[in-house]
Amino acid sequence: MFSPIDTRPVILTGDRTTGPLHLGHYAGSLKSRVALQHSHRQFLLLADNQALTDNAGDPQKVRRNVLEVAIDYLAVGIDPTLTTICVQSALPALAELTLLYLNFVTVSRLERNPTIKTEIQLRGFERDVPAGFLCYPVAQAADITAFKATVVPVGEDQAPLIEQTNEIVRRLNRQIGRDVLVEAAAMVPSVGRLPGVDGKAKMSKSQGNAIPLSASPDDISDAVRRMYTDPDHLHVNDPGKVEGNVVFIYLDAFCEDRQLFEEMKARYRRGGLGDIAVKRHLEDMLQALLAPIRARRARYVAEPDYVMGIVREGTRKARERTEATLAELRSALGLFSLI
Repeated sequence: MFSPIDTRPVILTGDRTTGPLHLGHYAGSLKSRVALQHSHRQFLLLADNQALTDNAGDPQKVRRNVLEVAIDYLAVGIDPTLTTICVQSALPALAELTLLYLNFVTVSRLERNPTIKTEIQLRGFERDVPAGFLCYPVAQAADITAFKATVVPVGEDQAPLIEQTNEIVRRLNRQIGRDVLVEAAAMVPSVGRLPGVDGKAKMSKSQGNAIPLSASPDDISDAVRRMYTDPDHLHVNDPGKVEGNVVFIYLDAFCEDRQLFEEMKARYRRGGLGDIAVKRHLEDMLQALLAPIRARRARYVAEPDYVMGIVREGTRKARERTEATLAELRSALGLFSLI
């Protein structure tokens, strides 16, 4: 349990509950979250409200994946005594803060947000953008500020969302005349976004090109077998390219023996290292990585009441913290109160 005088930096991060997490999530954030929970006060948000912004037609999908994502957290090593796991929709202060912040943001500013502009194009919304999706940066600002997070791990493409959060923070602090809310810094991981096993830019559950954390040994073998290499590397002794080579991108993300990795790249570039050998090395690495995660995940799947208890208790703690921030802000703004 956290002490009221805990002075560690506060981290807020989380995931949309649209499906179980995959290897891309592990490389991009889960691995670092496991390490950061020892040095930071960490909150993990099961972002089910956020998931509805583009999944409103299938709310059951969002609902059934809340515990699936929580199980993935526990399976990779998130410790509920160190990290607070909570459900977004069960924290009413977040919705109230979102509504409040919308009065301090213009539609044109939301439309100019580079992250939102890109996502709108990718989804083909054009002008039929769900209002909840357009206002996502404001909802995220509510999440971050409610926990008074000072660090938010995000991909490089998400950094504009943190800047917009800080714009809202500065606007409200100016209105109040003192610093009630705190600004947050984006923590961009050193490992870039993993491509899909089919070579597409993004690993995605919906695209069927992801390796889930629960992948079986056969699933892992099949995924590695399907990975793209250098199409011009036809024979073992041919020089090959590692840039853009999906197998080497994965090796770069997961190979802890950096000297061995550099040697493999050099051999492949000059010729003398075949694709089959490289893929076999990657498969062995992924099998060793995912086997214990898969085993722990299976145990948690068999104990849904235990997982629910962790989520319920984490949400209770998070509700106390977020409601305290809301009350402080309302008072500082001089808003009407019945109390």
